[in-house]
Amino acid sequence: VFLWPSGDSNGATSCYINGKWLDAHYDPVANLYTFSSCIVLADLHGDGENKLVVGDLGTGSSNMKLKVYRGTGLMSENTLLDLPTGLVSFLMDQHEPRTPAIAVASGPYIYVYKNLRPYFKFTLPPLEVNALEQDVWNQAREDMIDPLSLKEMLDSIRDKADVPLSVRSLRFLMLDPQDMEAFVNLYKEQPIRRQTVITCISTLKKNMADEDAVSCLVIGTESKDVYILDPEAFTVLTKMSLPSAPTQMDVTGQFDVEFRITVACRNGNIYVLRRESPKPKYCIELSSHPVGLVRIGKNVVVGCAQETLQGFTQKGKKLWTVCLPAPVTTMSVMDLPTRGFQAVLVGLANSEVHLYRDKNLISTIKTPDIVTSICFGRYGREDGTLIMTTKGGGLIVKILKRTAVFDDRDSAPGPPLAQSIRLNVPKKTKLYVDQTMRERENSVAMHRAFQMDLSRLRLAAARAYVKALESSLTPMSSSLSEPLRMNAVVQGLGPSFKLTLNIQNTAVCRPVMNLAISFLYDESLYSMKTAFFKVTIPLLVPGLNYPIDTFVECLSDKGISDIIKVFVLREGKSAPLLTAHINMPVSEGLALN
Repeated sequence: VFLWPSGDSNGATSCYINGKWLDAHYDPVANLYTFSSCIVLADLHGDGENKLVVGDLGTGSSNMKLKVYRGTGLMSENTLLDLPTGLVSFLMDQHEPRTPAIAVASGPYIYVYKNLRPYFKFTLPPLEVNALEQDVWNQAREDMIDPLSLKEMLDSIRDKADVPLSVRSLRFLMLDPQDMEAFVNLYKEQPIRRQTVITCISTLKKNMADEDAVSCLVIGTESKDVYILDPEAFTVLTKMSLPSAPTQMDVTGQFDVEFRITVACRNGNIYVLRRESPKPKYCIELSSHPVGLVRIGKNVVVGCAQETLQGFTQKGKKLWTVCLPAPVTTMSVMDLPTRGFQAVLVGLANSEVHLYRDKNLISTIKTPDIVTSICFGRYGREDGTLIMTTKGGGLIVKILKRTAVFDDRDSAPGPPLAQSIRLNVPKKTKLYVDQTMRERENSVAMHRAFQMDLSRLRLAAARAYVKALESSLTPMSSSLSEPLRMNAVVQGLGPSFKLTLNIQNTAVCRPVMNLAISFLYDESLYSMKTAFFKVTIPLLVPGLNYPIDTFVECLSDKGISDIIKVFVLREGKSAPLLTAHINMPVSEGLALN
């Protein structure tokens, strides 16, 4: 492990252990102002030692440079003519030694460096010029219209035309009237050109998935197009269109086999482009604009402006959402092939870097300043190196300890891990598919049969209810003049049982009189002294419970039981007011004897 000990009193470099990471280097005055898209680790000389290549933004208008670091020292730097929007390393050919080239996207150009020297400059193909705009400028060149008329005509073209105006016309429309004539005289003899600029850049393997395979360049432009360039001739192999200008992209696959380009666009959506499809295959609509995009396996992880981290499948199905404590500043992938470990590094505006595996927060790194760019990979000869630059221009280098272990459980407070485990839903069988097809074809007939069966069930239930009311087969009286309720309690082990009947008048203020009780039972099993008797209480007051006791003798020694029916009758009427069926227990006392 390479570690750089502290060398000055200002603490520009340090070496101490903090959790899972070794703090190898920190330089707060490195003057590096860049983003994650402009930082890469590459073995530039083929000696097995990776260097840090940074596209420095400088002040934003000057001092833009391509810087190369080895260890903690600045190895070389090249001046850039414009602000870099992206930086990648890629292998152009199969020549030995296998040293990668550096491609820097800046404006409408791609500057290719080989062995840290300028090698090739690629210019984006010009865009189509508006025919009406061309005609108006031709009239101005022939002095057929004055500058004010030119301004009015360009204004009307800008509002109605499908093809946007060129930069020259847009600059002319911004001028004051006194400066227009000089501008027209200066540019009217020059041809009109409409040039786009590069917004993002990435690489795509040509025909093999090996780490040292030849790669194509993939670029997104302000004109809503994505170009794939040949790595040797730098010609356009494929052009694809998007509904909006791309801002970030992730590329996987091989150009000659199958590839997938996931693009985050300025309209707040994410589109997926595939081989032989000039238009997006899938679209992921987000609730807020994406500020970070990385791929973990077959899933896409997106950091959104509303302080959330969201996971999607490559077809756009949402998997999970995590709320973050601060806005996202940058994102990158932490890939350790030797351990089979992949996670997402998320830089936050509260000077923290969170490490997520799926939706679980497994580590948090405190930083002295807000992190603006993150890069993880092999630096020097150490595989697990984390490189970060800060908002104030500082450079932080950390090394992952070889003994570091990341738990799969979420270190953040919240629901248990088991809640996020997906259910193992079985696949659709052929029988299931056949049944669904049958239901689709015969849906009307099946619905009618269901409605017919439901109507028959309702009719049968209504008939049974009416029969029960008419024959008084329920333990509650349906008569309005004599509303009664009865329940029975059987006590004893046998052969003698005590049978208690509880009768209650449920009327509001009307008493019930002259009731009789009759029992119906199998005389070969049971015997009662009186199977019919009048209620001892001549008057049933509403709301009170009246218990009536009698005794039943079991005559059988075979250990069987039967039902005893109880009828509550009104004198002078043959139909019972209510009926109760008592399930008698088995006589245990007789069995013991």
